[in-house]
Amino acid sequence: MAGDTVLDTDVLVVGAGPVGLALAIELGMQGRRCLVVEQHDRVGLAPRAKTTNVRSRELMRRWGVAAKLALAAPFGVDYPSDVVFATRLAGRELARFRNAFYCAPARDDRFPEHAQWIPQYKVEDALRAHAESLPGVAVRFSTRLEAFTQNAQGVEAELETEDGRRRVRASYLVGADGARSTVRARLCIGMEGVSPLSHHRNVIFHAPGLASMHALGPAVMYWLVNPEAPAVVAPLDRNDLWTFGYARRTEGDDIGALIRAALGLDIDVDIRHRDEWTAHRLIAPRYRDGRVFLAGDACHLHPPFGGHGMNMGIGDAVDLGWKLSAVLAGWGGPALLDSYEAERRPVHRRVVDESVENLGHSSASLWRDGLEDDGPAGEAARLEAARIIGATKRQEFDSLGVVLGSRYEQSPVLAHEARGADAGWDSTRYVPSARPGCRAPHVWLEEGRGPGASLFDHFALRGLTLLATRPAAREAASTVAREAAGVGIPLTVVAPEADGLRDLYGADLVLIRPDQYVAWRGNDPLAGCAALEVAAGRALVPV
Repeated sequence: MAGDTVLDTDVLVVGAGPVGLALAIELGMQGRRCLVVEQHDRVGLAPRAKTTNVRSRELMRRWGVAAKLALAAPFGVDYPSDVVFATRLAGRELARFRNAFYCAPARDDRFPEHAQWIPQYKVEDALRAHAESLPGVAVRFSTRLEAFTQNAQGVEAELETEDGRRRVRASYLVGADGARSTVRARLCIGMEGVSPLSHHRNVIFHAPGLASMHALGPAVMYWLVNPEAPAVVAPLDRNDLWTFGYARRTEGDDIGALIRAALGLDIDVDIRHRDEWTAHRLIAPRYRDGRVFLAGDACHLHPPFGGHGMNMGIGDAVDLGWKLSAVLAGWGGPALLDSYEAERRPVHRRVVDESVENLGHSSASLWRDGLEDDGPAGEAARLEAARIIGATKRQEFDSLGVVLGSRYEQSPVLAHEARGADAGWDSTRYVPSARPGCRAPHVWLEEGRGPGASLFDHFALRGLTLLATRPAAREAASTVAREAAGVGIPLTVVAPEADGLRDLYGADLVLIRPDQYVAWRGNDPLAGCAALEVAAGRALVPV
């Protein structure tokens, strides 16, 4: 970007965190041009997200990134994803959640990829490398958005780079630039909700041999319940790096003393990084202004308890990315872009509520007198603490109903069915459903977990997929395919031989979007032809 040259691209993305990089990958793999700009240098330690959940990982499988991410896990994918509650790291165990977040690599019928405990900076490295490998995608650091204007034809932006001011012309602009979003500010969109909820501090520290100094065994988090220093301690990376998070008391906290009190160990701690953060309950009143969109923390902010933040933003990126690509390719209609906020905002509201509830059950709130006592009274106190922990914290670490069960019930681009007997949303219980607006139920087609073994591997990334659930439906599928070809909607027909597929999906034909959500199901190919126009955003349906 030199001189007075105006750079042309399809989509300008502001922010090169996981959300912006995920959007760039989705656009790049859909064949679109994309420029990602980031005002900061994101290389280095940062105590941000550490859980990449099963939904994000199955979306990464579509891109060919999931296996690469697994190789980057600092402790290996077999490391136990237990969450342990104890009085102190060298104290008494109170409760334990095994296989938290579903990180265990065992094959599961409900999803093709297990979750992964991995620092966000390693996730960013993997996403950035893949984004930069795609034709048409460019990522520029030390580049700040200064201003932009838009009209019916596109967006023109001014960027400040190390080489001076540059101009970019794009069809669309997306602000994936976090809590202090410049794009949101330029649009004069405020945030609605409650802030602040509480103030916190995260610390990265180095403590050689700490993992062998306690008897709690390996885990991804240790919730430490005591009166002096209630906190969460977790292994972060190789070379004895750990994180320590707590509700901030004063600016002058003796962090080293707090860490030693929480650990119950008189050891030297080398503090490498500290980060102050505030818990919010905020959602933007709108996610779009013409050709400009918001995604990730730029439009929703909530406490990190439950590990939903980065993952929800990656979901935003995929939802918006395939829709922008469809419109840019000419087969997607205007209703597709309208559906982004209609689909994602209700999901955000629900997850924000979940996260705020999780915040209310902190380490400090779990303390009871007697937890560290010997004898029958101490045992009774710890049993009661275990009961409370089990009742109040399970939804934070066993949230598959949130992760995979989100439904798009207000979308204008889905062929909705009348409400039936589907189970209601449950944070901890995921019940597969092929109702339009739900994530498609998963099925393994082959042994193992390699490429092609999952039904999801056969869904099209570009365009729609029509799933024929039994051999007798293949002729009807051909009718829909001919209609799609005639109206210029890319459609891939998939007809796997899998027992029970018809019963699982509840119809002969199922129309599935690039984001693996069901757009329509039925037995009549003529209804399927009409559903194509709805799923492509060319025709509206009442919701």
